[in-house]
Amino acid sequence: MASGKSLLLSLKNVRETLATSTVTVVDAVRGTLTKEACDERLEAWASRVVANSEMMISVHGREHYDPKATYVVMSNHQSHYDVAVIYYVLGARIRMVAKRELFNLPVFGSAMKAAGFISVDRGNNRSAIASLAEARTALEHGTPIWIAPEGTRSPTGELLPFKKGGFVLAVEAGVPVLPVSIAGTREVLRAKGMLSRSGVEVFVTIHPPVDPRRWADKEPKAARDALSAEVRASIASGL
Repeated sequence: MASGKSLLLSLKNVRETLATSTVTVVDAVRGTLTKEACDERLEAWASRVVANSEMMISVHGREHYDPKATYVVMSNHQSHYDVAVIYYVLGARIRMVAKRELFNLPVFGSAMKAAGFISVDRGNNRSAIASLAEARTALEHGTPIWIAPEGTRSPTGELLPFKKGGFVLAVEAGVPVLPVSIAGTREVLRAKGMLSRSGVEVFVTIHPPVDPRRWADKEPKAARDALSAEVRASIASGL
């Protein structure tokens, strides 16, 4: 059963994040940081945040997910807790494309960069193109990339319009998109909120991958639009 909202729980999970970030930054400065260490820490961090929050996570559609495959993972975005849920459910090989402002945060931003997360400045076209190139390189090396195509957390829980960048990436790289629906995290912590609620039921639906090569005979924009429409319909069906 969900409890009342608590600043203490929010601070506890911030502390978890800060502790993981600090050791990652220290290892990066020493030159001893490895991807394997980052993966282990991401997985452990996600497990601790889920446990601290007493989230009850139900997952549907695991059969659609091959943990050894390479995808562009796309999900709706309602809460900061979506990050922990994605890593808890899908594992720690994934790297996230996140807005530039997060990389400006002390310690946390440095840890994200050191761990291979990708910064995007959607207000700067040249920077956005460079970020897509970095994400494509990661995909070519077998690292799944997670993008929230809404570009920000939804304040109402309803899907916002999708940005095009992730679909450009998937079409150009020829990598399947794995649509994921997350329901419930908004009740843990809402967009712009500071108080977290424990004991919330969270439902994750993993949908069948969508291969952009199905539209290989179309112009790039038409292929991107068709891919976006199908991914959006999949995500919406699980909310």
